[in-house]
Amino acid sequence: MDVFKINGQQRLQGTIKVSGAKNSAVALIPASILANSPVTIEGLPEISDVGTLKELLEELGGEARFDAGTMYIDPTNMQDMPLPNGNVKKLRASYYLMGAMLGRFKKAVIGLPGGCFLGPRPIDQHIKGFEALGAKVTNEHGAIYLRADELRGAKIYLDVVSVGATINIMLAAVKAKGQTTIENAAKEPEIIDVATLLNNMGARIKGAGTNVIRIDGVEELHGTNHTIIPDRIEAGTFMIMAAVAGDGITIDNVIPFHVEALTAKLREMGVKVEEGEESIFIPKSENLQAVDVKTLVYPGFPTDLQQPFSVLMSQATGSSVITDTIYSARFKHIDELKRMNASARVEGRTAIISGPTKLESASVYASDLRAGAALVLAGLIAEGETEIRDIYHIERGYSSIIDKLRGLGADIRRETLEDAKPIFKEKF
Repeated sequence: MDVFKINGQQRLQGTIKVSGAKNSAVALIPASILANSPVTIEGLPEISDVGTLKELLEELGGEARFDAGTMYIDPTNMQDMPLPNGNVKKLRASYYLMGAMLGRFKKAVIGLPGGCFLGPRPIDQHIKGFEALGAKVTNEHGAIYLRADELRGAKIYLDVVSVGATINIMLAAVKAKGQTTIENAAKEPEIIDVATLLNNMGARIKGAGTNVIRIDGVEELHGTNHTIIPDRIEAGTFMIMAAVAGDGITIDNVIPFHVEALTAKLREMGVKVEEGEESIFIPKSENLQAVDVKTLVYPGFPTDLQQPFSVLMSQATGSSVITDTIYSARFKHIDELKRMNASARVEGRTAIISGPTKLESASVYASDLRAGAALVLAGLIAEGETEIRDIYHIERGYSSIIDKLRGLGADIRRETLEDAKPIFKEKF
């Protein structure tokens, strides 16, 4: 078992660079399936999800090379091979293969997606969109079967705002006959990024970034070169880290507009945030004040930053409240923070965190990607050596995290434990 070990209370200083957006990468790579010639995507994060998707493209018969953040993809010889198990179980975003393969081959067999368990995350809105376009969708032996004689544009209203469904319907609709309209569409920057790639491939998509997206189908899509946007969640994680453990940190390769909701809450807590064109500087923060946060769909406060932000709340004076309206099971990290002496409790979809509290080292486990990020931040400020297990979750979303943190002065390393025993989980 591999673990992270962090000797805390090292004040951090310097510049840290944000990688390409994970949530864009996992959609951009499947989108390449739709092209009839090579696609090159630059600036990709070097994370396990990207590696898994590369392997999935190769399973379909495509050529994929990945080096130094650039992936070259030749989808010319891809075939509609069934992907019922294996790599598709490793990440939730494998469902984008459904829309891409349906758009290109008019059929697909994809296993139910894996990834972090954050409570119910049904794909009913994806299926609703596929069916509206003319596909027959069935669940057979734990895999989703999609079949269509042809795809025709349709007017689709999403019952709930869903990033995944918005992108998946876009992928399926770009080569459908006629016009597709997605109403109540998600507005995240990653959707604009995917639409930009598709348009550069020859698609005709308008309205990405608004709640109504219109897609006029085309017969063919060609290859192109594309540079991914910076990861706003990684940027936000580093901003929180700078506020809780920094003596002056510059976050480079960030689009300040994408993190406005976080910036507003940090300033409300008393954190100074200085914005540049593509960077953010956060000086040493003192006398943090409690705040209340509610996660919302973009441009609201991101659910993906709720867990890291709870660590900052533990260092603020007073009682902070954080409510997650997106995912019901996203407070598993609270018990781990309590092992580290945090004063916190969960009531339904809300966590109440009191501070400031001196955190202490402990052996903890990452239940999911962003919970792992929260524990890394906690370890950076805790007294003693913190051990974090199940770090594969963290490495799904944060590229070169150890090297980046060491560059700021953090004492963090990766170790392999022999015959590791499970952590005894207390009941709080």
